[in-house]
Amino acid sequence: VSALALAWENAQRIRARHYRDAAGTKHYELYGPLFFGSVQAFGEKFDVAGDPAEVVIDFRESRVADMSALDALHKLTERYQRAGKTLHLRHLSPDCRMLLGKAGALVEVNVLEDPTYHVAGGGEVVKW
Repeated sequence: VSALALAWENAQRIRARHYRDAAGTKHYELYGPLFFGSVQAFGEKFDVAGDPAEVVIDFRESRVADMSALDALHKLTERYQRAGKTLHLRHLSPDCRMLLGKAGALVEVNVLEDPTYHVAGGGEVVKW
């Protein structure tokens, strides 16, 4: 019972903030874990019909936790493709990239390469 309560509580934590940049691309910034308990709420956050041709989902503050989440990403990608739009994923964690690699041809997503940030500290440059 405790595990179900925890899953339900975490499912309620997924949120999205969205904005359009100067080029007209719509960005969704996700907050909270994406896993089997939150995939339905995740799918409801997007306006495929009303979104522009280019859409970016930023996972900087979110994590893809399981195969249900990967399936949700795949289904969302298919929805955008059917609408003639391109969906990009950004700031995926290394473990998510590993899951995507294991999923192989089962999941088709368009992952943007994340920028490498250099921070100067104590006379040396550190990759971040």
